[in-house]
Amino acid sequence: MRYILIICCLFITVLSFAQVDSSSLKKAMSDLDKALVSDDEKVLTQLLNDNVTYGHSNGWVQNKNDIINDLKSGKLVYDKLEDVSEGVVAINNNWATVRTITNAEAKMNGNTIQLKLHILQVWLKTKTGWQLIARQGVKLQ
Repeated sequence: MRYILIICCLFITVLSFAQVDSSSLKKAMSDLDKALVSDDEKVLTQLLNDNVTYGHSNGWVQNKNDIINDLKSGKLVYDKLEDVSEGVVAINNNWATVRTITNAEAKMNGNTIQLKLHILQVWLKTKTGWQLIARQGVKLQ
């Protein structure tokens, strides 16, 4: 009986850690969207992995420096990023994949863009928290 109680306690502990990881990941995702819209370089530096590849639906791929520099220069300005689906989150140890459908409004070189995107993100859990390591957007009709 004692062993069953110990096993149940361990199982509950594992489940609670998974919920904490999921909620901290969702917060990181929300913080990233807010930082992109508000051009928050400090938050972007924290949430973007040094080796991030940020793929857009037109085939353009940015690295961490590109993302920050293009926001600062006004080359790419995010006006709105709004997830319209709850998203599918899969966490496996220190890795997570997230699939969402997002409405995006932005300006690129002064031209307004409005897109409905299917986005796949890959996140890595580091000592400082979740960091985006890869993202790819695909335009939906």
